[in-house]
Amino acid sequence: MEMVAPSLVFERSFKDERPVQPFMTLQPSRGLYLYLEILKVAFEDAIVTDDEAQILHVLARCFGVAPSDTAECRSIVANEIPSPFTEEDDYDGHHMGDVTTYQSALIAALDDDIISEDEWAMLDHLRRIIGLQEDQHGLIEEAIRAMSEIDAQGRRRIERLDRFLTVCPFN
Repeated sequence: MEMVAPSLVFERSFKDERPVQPFMTLQPSRGLYLYLEILKVAFEDAIVTDDEAQILHVLARCFGVAPSDTAECRSIVANEIPSPFTEEDDYDGHHMGDVTTYQSALIAALDDDIISEDEWAMLDHLRRIIGLQEDQHGLIEEAIRAMSEIDAQGRRRIERLDRFLTVCPFN
């Protein structure tokens, strides 16, 4: 039987005006763990651009993180509330659907005008924590290149992909 951490709810006492006491509402899951890991990378410079937010939105959908939970995730990353995860939790490694999730995030990054260093860092971190293999990355590249012939943004996407692979080679 899996142990589930207690939920986090904010409770306010109006009687004595004590500060809000946080209680967890987020349930630990692999999707939440991966989302928080990428969110940490996005917030390293304390700024999340629209392009980074787009990638985070795609990842939240892929990982099953509800839009209503993203603010709480931000509070966890900012160390305002405790994380629902412990040091013993192990959610790294490759699972079914990871390749598709990575491909979706990569395409979201390639479709904007410029891939920033922060976006590169987010994608690189994602491929490392999910254990993406070089051959899987190669298949994603081939799929993106094949789509370029039928997609209006295809040529520009390929140029950005080549630049991404130069800056963040698979190793």
